[in-house]
Amino acid sequence: MSKYIFKNAATHLPEDCRPSGEILATLGDKWTVAVLGNLSKGRVRFSELENLVEGISQRMLTLTLRSLVRDGLVARRVAPTVPPRVDYELTERAQGLLEPLSLLHVWATGNMAGITESRRLFDAEESESA
Repeated sequence: MSKYIFKNAATHLPEDCRPSGEILATLGDKWTVAVLGNLSKGRVRFSELENLVEGISQRMLTLTLRSLVRDGLVARRVAPTVPPRVDYELTERAQGLLEPLSLLHVWATGNMAGITESRRLFDAEESESA
């Protein structure tokens, strides 16, 4: 059986690779890209976003948004209404991220079948040698 060791990429990279490692660790989260993609359409209320991101729990959406706000990728606006209305939108920094994410999506879509086949062949070889 194969052993896989997972490490925090940001702390195990050379200094010049650390920024991209940290950003990729954030973007590699299960929900971040889906949230960013849905916010790319404009300002969205929390409850709308919860409905748009299929399968996300309220807690995970809260944690994901909190992380994105902390990184300056998402702006959070609270309207002084009863009950308070909370809207989220991409910041200018995040707007600059949309093109590379779109290119990554195109690449992933075009290569997923090949990657899936490579994984299948690798796993078959691993199970034969075990």
